[in-house]
Amino acid sequence: MFEITNEDIQALVESIVVSKDPLIFKMIPAKEKKKYIMLCMVIHYFENDRKYSEKEVNDILKPMFEDFVMMRRYLVDYKFLDRTTDGKAYWLVANQSDYDRFDVRKMT
Repeated sequence: MFEITNEDIQALVESIVVSKDPLIFKMIPAKEKKKYIMLCMVIHYFENDRKYSEKEVNDILKPMFEDFVMMRRYLVDYKFLDRTTDGKAYWLVANQSDYDRFDVRKMT
């Protein structure tokens, strides 16, 4: 989708990440590539092979950014999460191991 370097990731961390633990963002970037990098960070807070209610997804996202609804929508739009047509269940479709370098908890 995007050509992303470790420098791109680090630059985003320095510009929009307020805290790594817990993960808190000061904004959702407008540029698609930066938004994608941010979402690659967020997926590490979901478990594989687990269904989440909308409330559970919101509970994960609320501490990260005030507009957690928009963040949830982007996770679905960018195909990191999928959901039932009625929006009652969400699950991770991205393979987290493909995104290990985006896990801010492992960054030094």
